Amino acid sequence: EEIIMGFITFFLRKNLLNKGNAFVWNSKEKNIKAIKKINTIDLKLLVGVEKQKKILLKNTENFAIGNFTNNALLWGTRGNGKSTLIKSVFLKLSQKYTSLKLIQLKRNNIFDIEKIYPILSELPNMRFIIFIDDLSFEKIDSDYKIIKSTLDGSIQNQPTNIVLYVTSNRRHLMPRDMIDNERSSAIHTDESVEEKISLSDRFGLWIGFHNLSQKDFLNIVKTYCKFYKINYSKETETEAIRWSIQRGNQTGRSAWQFIIQLAAEKDMKLIF
Repeated sequence: EEIIMGFITFFLRKNLLNKGNAFVWNSKEKNIKAIKKINTIDLKLLVGVEKQKKILLKNTENFAIGNFTNNALLWGTRGNGKSTLIKSVFLKLSQKYTSLKLIQLKRNNIFDIEKIYPILSELPNMRFIIFIDDLSFEKIDSDYKIIKSTLDGSIQNQPTNIVLYVTSNRRHLMPRDMIDNERSSAIHTDESVEEKISLSDRFGLWIGFHNLSQKDFLNIVKTYCKFYKINYSKETETEAIRWSIQRGNQTGRSAWQFIIQLAAEKDMKLIF
């Protein structure tokens, strides 16, 4: 009976996977839930991150056509498009490669990755991106060690039809000062540092996102204005700069928030 139920569950999952291309892992039910519409923007609207876009697009297309592909860690400044880039690249390529699927796994459910792998490995004709957003650790505690063991071991035993895309604000998933403190210590320095960076080393691609210049910020605003047919003038530029100063940052996220505000003031509806 257990074997029969296992087959029923397997085929239910397979049928669900054939009906959509983006999903969220439901930890409680140990199953996936389809996403009707991915919350992202058109890939051509992501400007200021051309190098990052090119690298991830090429890596993902290689994966979609069946080549061996590196897991990717997208790290760096908040609000500059790490998660959006993953979703936008997927959205673009999934239109061409229908076997490509995206499954978002929440950080708190990362332990379930060992349950997900056997299910997806039985579907060799499909290619799965497992997306884990905002993964980082404040300190080495019991949770960190368990998650590291889970993810580290899973990466080593990863099926060939799965790739991991992870975002983090930290290059090594740990606070930089914690790693620097270990390096300055005279006791077991190499071993301690290795413990903290070994997980990030499992990602073949490290794609960094850094602070934008004012020129890049304004270019993003201008690109949005052109796409949504909002008049861009010297006044718009001045307002955008004032907005970024009030927000205390110049990021892709704050540029988008400025466009939302600008459209509202002009009584325009943004369709995305």
